[in-house]
Amino acid sequence: MARSLGILLLSGGHERAHYALVLAAGAAALGREVTLFATNAGCRLFLADLPLIADPREALLAGRGVAGIATLLAAAEELGLRRIVCEAGLRAEGIAPEALLPGVEVAGVATFLAAVGEGQVATL
Repeated sequence: MARSLGILLLSGGHERAHYALVLAAGAAALGREVTLFATNAGCRLFLADLPLIADPREALLAGRGVAGIATLLAAAEELGLRRIVCEAGLRAEGIAPEALLPGVEVAGVATFLAAVGEGQVATL
């Protein structure tokens, strides 16, 4: 069985958030169990108003035939990725849990580490 993959997203910028989703969707498509854990500015990825899709890079990617954040978020949900936002990270950024996309969990780092177990962790 393939090792689980945990992706820790610290950055709130489009480029890192986009690639966190690329890694997550790719690993899940290969049959790996994936947990995407966002904290601090990385929490922006899971905001219900999707501010990162307004980033100019999103249009650039679409124009070049590359899946953007909106497409990858939908794929992540369809592939069953576990999406967790750090409770402390939300507080640090002043984000209310109600502002998150439906289905995104709010939990702590212990939940993330337990989900990954003996698997790999990538930090973006």
